[in-house]
Amino acid sequence: MQLKMNKQFYFGYIFLVILLLTDISAKAQSTASKNVSTFLLEAPQLDTVKKIWVYLPKSYKTSEKKYPVLYLQDGQNLFDAATSYVGEWKIDESLDSLQLDLIVIGIEHGNAKRIDELTPYAHPEYKGGQADKYLAFITETLMPKVDSLYRSNTSPSQTFIGGSSLGGLFAFYASLKNPDIFSKALVLSPSFWYSEEIFHFTENIEPENIKNSHFYFRAGEKESETMVPLMIEMKELLTSKLNNEVQINLDSIPDGEHNEALWAGLFPDSALWLLDLEK
Repeated sequence: MQLKMNKQFYFGYIFLVILLLTDISAKAQSTASKNVSTFLLEAPQLDTVKKIWVYLPKSYKTSEKKYPVLYLQDGQNLFDAATSYVGEWKIDESLDSLQLDLIVIGIEHGNAKRIDELTPYAHPEYKGGQADKYLAFITETLMPKVDSLYRSNTSPSQTFIGGSSLGGLFAFYASLKNPDIFSKALVLSPSFWYSEEIFHFTENIEPENIKNSHFYFRAGEKESETMVPLMIEMKELLTSKLNNEVQINLDSIPDGEHNEALWAGLFPDSALWLLDLEK
């Protein structure tokens, strides 16, 4: 298995996100809609305090029903140009336009600790490997808080997780680690190159444990030489364990590059998929 990629480009992207985020935030004007709010939450598992973004659908104020929830990583980049690196995902605009009944929870990444939080296994050079602590924060601290504040549907069939790049790697890992909590995962531009252990972990998953799991894989063909091949390799490994190939929705984007523009463009389709809707 070849896990090499253009590391100079990839980590140039990651560290520019971390180093330039504050400067860009100061210069940009907020683009978040009125349906987006934030709160701070202590994360004892990580010895820090996390900023949490919350998108509530337009119908929330006039309805009493419970809503499905998507937990997304890198909250700084999801809703607001004022906090994003090089553009936002425009999640609020997309969901407002589509009028989808979906709550989205954006979780602030850990800046210099982002790699630690989002990687389940350590890399010999880039280290990391603390994703279990971050996952524990989500499942043990954040989710109970969200459920206490909002009308969230807590059924696993209505609880989703997603992310891009290292966040895509994490979302995939979390969905395998806790299939009893997350039924669907948005796995965008996943960093499967980071450690071969993610393939070993997947290979050892009992089919019974993920019989109800669904995966949405997307990556750009211009991201790196190994991005799409490794994603397809993971798809083939998963297929051998799932009941039906319909549980995997995979595609590659010919002109897609490793950036927020790609992920913003993919989000409307992925949101419709989460809710079993069609364009």
